[in-house]
Amino acid sequence: MHSALHSTPFQIAANLTVPLAIVFWLGLAYWIYRDARRRLTDPWLLGSAALLGVAVPYLGAVIYLILRPPETLADAHARELEVRALAQRLNRAEERCPVCHAETEPNYRVCPVCTTQLRRPCRSCDAALDPLWQMCPYCATPTAAPTLEPVADDLNTALSREAAPRRRRTPSTRTTA
Repeated sequence: MHSALHSTPFQIAANLTVPLAIVFWLGLAYWIYRDARRRLTDPWLLGSAALLGVAVPYLGAVIYLILRPPETLADAHARELEVRALAQRLNRAEERCPVCHAETEPNYRVCPVCTTQLRRPCRSCDAALDPLWQMCPYCATPTAAPTLEPVADDLNTALSREAAPRRRRTPSTRTTA
């Protein structure tokens, strides 16, 4: 055993292992510093993380991995922008047709694209009512059951009549006998 520990290959491996361990330790400390810069804004915390990586070899990296913030500053900023965009989209509350999802105006009674009835007129005051409303909020008249039916039957028949070629009437010849 003594001869194996004092052999030349073992001495070369031991001489290379120590500098390699030091380089790896300093590399970990540098990685901790760079990662902490991406995740922390406070200079005291940044310095503490770097000092932890240098002062406690190898174990400092494990401690830093446990205690570091879960997301980078860029990820937190992107998440904040997404939340703001979603909040603005919800606040805008665009009116859309429930069938074809076309944009509509709040006062439209029928979708101009698919002719789905969006609102129906009140029986007594003719106000535009939401299909889910059970009572007119303007005159307190009860409404019929809610429907989201296309009103295209009348429109389609009217369009098909217009699209059909028109025949000219020819004067008929009447014979009197």
